[in-house]
Amino acid sequence: MSGTPGGGRVLSLDTLVRVQRGLSVSAGSRRLPLPVGMTAPLGCDAVAAPAEFGPLVLPRLPRVGCVYADEAHWWWLVPSDSDYALEWPAPAQYTAGAVVPDAPAVPGLIHKPDGTLPYTPPIPLYLALCRVTGTTPTWSRPVSA
Repeated sequence: MSGTPGGGRVLSLDTLVRVQRGLSVSAGSRRLPLPVGMTAPLGCDAVAAPAEFGPLVLPRLPRVGCVYADEAHWWWLVPSDSDYALEWPAPAQYTAGAVVPDAPAVPGLIHKPDGTLPYTPPIPLYLALCRVTGTTPTWSRPVSA
C-alpha cells in the first residue's frame, strides 16, 4: 500500500474484501478454534457439509486437516479465500473466518492432523463434495453463449 497526495492510504480490493468479511459475523456466531500448537499462516475459513456426508467425504481426501462436528454438520478448515472462483456444491456451506453461524456451541474437534497446519486441501475437498452430492464441478460444466 502506498500513500496518496492527501496523506491517506490506498487499500487494495483484496484488503477491502477481507475487511468486509470480518464485519459480517453475527452475534450468535462462533469461530472454530485452532487446536493448541497449530498455526494458520494462510488464514482460516471453513466448509460445512451435512453430517451424513462426512463419512463419505473423509476417505476421498488425500490429506485431512482439522475437522469439527456437531449433530447436523461436519466442518473442514481450509485456507482463507478457498472460495475464490469456486461455487461450492449445495448443501455445503462456505464460511469466511471459520465462523459457525448461529451455533449454540462450538462443534467438537473430531480430527486433528499431524504437524502444525490445520488445513484440508480445498480442491480435493471440493471434488469430494461434488462427488457425494452428485454435482458437476464448475470447470466441467458446459458454457452457454
